[in-house]
Amino acid sequence: MFGWEFPPNNSGGLGTACFGLTKGLAEQGVEVLFVVPTSDIEHNYPHLKKFIIADDNRTLKAAGRKGLLTAYMTSGQYILERGRYKGKAIYGQDLFSEVSRYAHAAGLIAQNEDFDIIHAHDWMSFGAGVHAKQKTGKPLIVHVHATEFDRTGGHPNQYVYDMERHGMHAADLIISVSNYTKNMIVNHYGIEPNKVKVVHNSVDVGYPSSGQSRLPTGDKVVLFLGRMTLQKGPDYFLAAARRVLEVIPNVTFVMAGTGDMAPQIIRRAAELGIAHKVLFTGFLSGEELSRAYQMADLYVMPSVSEPFGLTALEAMQHGTPVLISKQSGVSEVVRHCLKVDFWDIDLMAGKIIAILRHPELLNSMKQNSIKEISGLSWSKPARECLQAYNTLLASSQQKA
Repeated sequence: MFGWEFPPNNSGGLGTACFGLTKGLAEQGVEVLFVVPTSDIEHNYPHLKKFIIADDNRTLKAAGRKGLLTAYMTSGQYILERGRYKGKAIYGQDLFSEVSRYAHAAGLIAQNEDFDIIHAHDWMSFGAGVHAKQKTGKPLIVHVHATEFDRTGGHPNQYVYDMERHGMHAADLIISVSNYTKNMIVNHYGIEPNKVKVVHNSVDVGYPSSGQSRLPTGDKVVLFLGRMTLQKGPDYFLAAARRVLEVIPNVTFVMAGTGDMAPQIIRRAAELGIAHKVLFTGFLSGEELSRAYQMADLYVMPSVSEPFGLTALEAMQHGTPVLISKQSGVSEVVRHCLKVDFWDIDLMAGKIIAILRHPELLNSMKQNSIKEISGLSWSKPARECLQAYNTLLASSQQKA
């Protein structure tokens, strides 16, 4: 299995999904060799057969130097980060060189490992999967967690689009995290629908809860958590926040995350005159992330284009009601939530106000969220992936 990140060294939902899926597969008796391009920490993952940190010499490093790469980094952002490390790149001078050299290393690794199936996650790892298939002839699955059309608002980078398309056409099967994303794949990449299998993401229950924290001001808390980028709709969240504050002044809007739009969103909060009611936390993980969910009276995911949206399930794990965009994959699997079109600021604000003004509605949503989430686990998507593995193996044996 080729990935680009893995917890705790991850920047978003891609790493979280990879971790959950591999744990679920291990429970099904599947031995997983997980490969990442670089890492900066010691790793101990008992559920994995092997955790491989790739470089051109195929060496395995228990602790490598700190990596610059993150799952959603653009080539421009890579250059900025490289500057912070005195101009030293890990593999190449830009993100695309990193991806290319990872793919080359992957082909070498594949020739020296024993496995049956190749499973590659998102475009950064598709090249690695293709190289491994070329070197070994083993079946290839590419797992699409997001497309370039989601990330760019319909204005794809040509290189990334070409990498995605090449990987999808080279694959024996494509796994999509939602029907929403499957439609993107079919409509924009020239893929036959029967080549795409939908496997929804999930969560495992068990987050510790220490009870809901409160702000010193006693304000109600509405949470946005995600990358500050066009895809995630932070500007729509801010616009709705202003309308809510006109009706309910004792609300603090917490915006957790980083991204290319962060400076713009901070300026916009000041321009709207609500900067004193918006708390920017930066990127959160671990206990800080859990505290943010527990502190929130409502979690809002106003994504413009969201292939799935694991954060909605994470919020529900913590008993936090959620308001999600209809333009999201998670809306296909969650029933006990509020839904709205990302662009409908009036309705979004109205639903936020309703939750904050009516404790009985808030408590009902909390109880139903916890009840609904208790039936989820990564075992289900793992079983669906295992079925796909067995089908591909049976097909390849028949051809042989």
